[in-house]
Amino acid sequence: MSDSATTFRHLHEGPAPFRLVNAWDALSGRVFALAGAPAVATSSFAVALAHGYADGEQIPWPDVCRTVESIVGAVDVPVSVDIEAGRGVEPAAVDATVRDVISAGAVGINIEDRQPGEPGSLLDTDRQCERIAAARTVGGSDLFINARCDVFFGVDVAPDPQLDVALSRATSYLAAGADGIFLPGLVDLEGLRQVATSISAPLNAMLWPGLPQVDELAAAGVRRLSQGGAAFLSIVGQLQDITRNYLECEPNDLGGDSARAFALLPQLAYR
Repeated sequence: MSDSATTFRHLHEGPAPFRLVNAWDALSGRVFALAGAPAVATSSFAVALAHGYADGEQIPWPDVCRTVESIVGAVDVPVSVDIEAGRGVEPAAVDATVRDVISAGAVGINIEDRQPGEPGSLLDTDRQCERIAAARTVGGSDLFINARCDVFFGVDVAPDPQLDVALSRATSYLAAGADGIFLPGLVDLEGLRQVATSISAPLNAMLWPGLPQVDELAAAGVRRLSQGGAAFLSIVGQLQDITRNYLECEPNDLGGDSARAFALLPQLAYR
C-alpha cells in the first residue's frame, strides 16, 4: 500500500472525526493544505458549479479528471475524489471511472447509490454492490472506498424506515468491499450512534443544518466529517459581497482579508 493511501486510511482511526475538506480546483486544494488539512477531497457539487455546470454528473468527465490532476499536483497530502454515481450504472462504467481517478493520483473515492438521471431513487442494492466490488477490484487494497447512501438525502424510501434501509445497505456495501459508509443528511445523533455501533467501518457525516457538535459526533462513533459544498458556497457568498463593495463603495474598501491573501502568494505559486 502506498504511503499516501496508508496515511489516508489511518486518518479514519482517531477518537475524533477526521475533518475532510472539499476542494474544487488546484487553488482551493492548495489553500486547504496550507491551512493544515491532512487530506483533501473533491466536492462534485463545487467542481461542477466552478466549471459552469449543474450538479449531477453534468460536467464532462475529462474536465473532472483534469481538475483532480491539478489538485493532486498542488498538494502534498492524500486526495480523495467524489465520483458521484460512477458515471454509469454498469460495473464496467465504474471500473473505467475508478481507473481514471487512480491514474490522476487519487487514493480514495466516494461512490453514491443514487440512480443516475433519477435523483429521487436509489439503485438496487445488489447492483450497487456489484459496482462497489468493481471499484475494489480496480483499486486493490490501496483505494479507500467510501460508500455513500442517500437514504437521508432527498431520496424516497417509503414505506420502509430510513434507518433500517440505511443499515441494510451499509452492511451489504461493506460486504461488497467498501471501507467506509457515508450518510449525508443524517443529523440525528441517536441515528448516527445506532449506525456507528452497527457497522465495523468508519461512519462519515456531512456538514448540514442541525448536525450535532463535533464532540457529540465523536461520542456517537462518527469517524469522518465532510465539508461538502459548505466552503465553496461560503466563498461564493463572500465574492458577491466583495464585488458589491467594489461596485458601490470606495475602490480601496474591497472587503475581505486581501493583505493575508497577498502574504500567501509565494506559497500559492507552487509550480
